[in-house]
Amino acid sequence: MNIVACIKRVPMTETQAKVTADGQSLDTSGVEYMTSFYDEIAVEEAVKTKEKLGGEVTVLTIGPSDATKQIRECLAKGSDKGIILTDDAWALRDCRSTAKALAAKVQELGGEVVFAGRQATDRDNASVGPMLATYLGWACVTDVIELELEADKGVAKRESEAGVETYEFSLPAVITCQKDLNEPRYAGLKGIMAAKKKPVEEVPAAEEASQAEVVRVELPPARKEGRVVGEGPDAVEALMTALQTEAKVL
Repeated sequence: MNIVACIKRVPMTETQAKVTADGQSLDTSGVEYMTSFYDEIAVEEAVKTKEKLGGEVTVLTIGPSDATKQIRECLAKGSDKGIILTDDAWALRDCRSTAKALAAKVQELGGEVVFAGRQATDRDNASVGPMLATYLGWACVTDVIELELEADKGVAKRESEAGVETYEFSLPAVITCQKDLNEPRYAGLKGIMAAKKKPVEEVPAAEEASQAEVVRVELPPARKEGRVVGEGPDAVEALMTALQTEAKVL
């Protein structure tokens, strides 16, 4: 089976955001990067699918050449090859532009199933996966927490506000992965050494104009400093009054 795992290079979770002087973007100087949390789950599910059904896993991303580090980490966990669609302005792409470029490459690769994270942990749009499926004309199941795949079809359970839903679908398909789907494996020394020899291809990303434009980037206002309303049981009444009249949450 021809399996594709789409990942995104995102800032480390402990990064302190800073806005550039022109207010148009985030200052990336000194920022360290990681593979988006949900994308690690997607890679794990792709490798598990290969182990069950056979085939090959390609890790695909849009970004700078520096994304090789994240690609190699995925290769160390059992993926077979990596492709970076290089674009120095990748962070300025909107979801549609990103999805269209990924779709073109997936079609070229002859992919049969694509795994992606439910959302990237930097922007939280949760849009690229469904848009990718739309451009490919494939089935799509999002927020998947349980999956059974066969050669030409699958059954997935997904979380929704109404509860857990079960879907049957035919391949090809795009699956976006939720945190309960699996536990990503750690890369062992053997895998790390093997990853150094696996191919990583860099090709220019297809040019596609973004339809969304960033007008201004601002950090949220600082929170007001907290205060102690009292101590012991005598503070309960004062706390309730503050929650009702000041915070207005009761």
